[in-house]
Amino acid sequence: MRERKDFLGLVVEDEFLLRMELAEELGRAGWRVLEAANGADAITRLEHADFLITDIRLPGAMDGWDVAEEARKFHSTMPVIYVSANPIDPARQVANSAFLSKPIDVRLLLQACERLVLGP
Repeated sequence: MRERKDFLGLVVEDEFLLRMELAEELGRAGWRVLEAANGADAITRLEHADFLITDIRLPGAMDGWDVAEEARKFHSTMPVIYVSANPIDPARQVANSAFLSKPIDVRLLLQACERLVLGP
């Protein structure tokens, strides 16, 4: 059975301090993590990621919905965790995903990673 350390997550968040906090918490929990500040930056890292955690509102032409859709081009079932203070758009949410409201409860984020990436 694969363990957390075997998976590489990509955290896409434009707020530097929040992105850093999420990456640190995931790292403490045993996950390997890449970071991106916007959609364009995320696209360059997606092919290396096993799962995606993305804010929905991002600076630039791509939002988190777009990043998730691009992620599926690299890995058709890549787990996606959306985080936002804005309401969810069920029509844009990809399968095998979860939505967490900001402010983020790190405990819930870690539980979502366990459920979506490692499975039951």
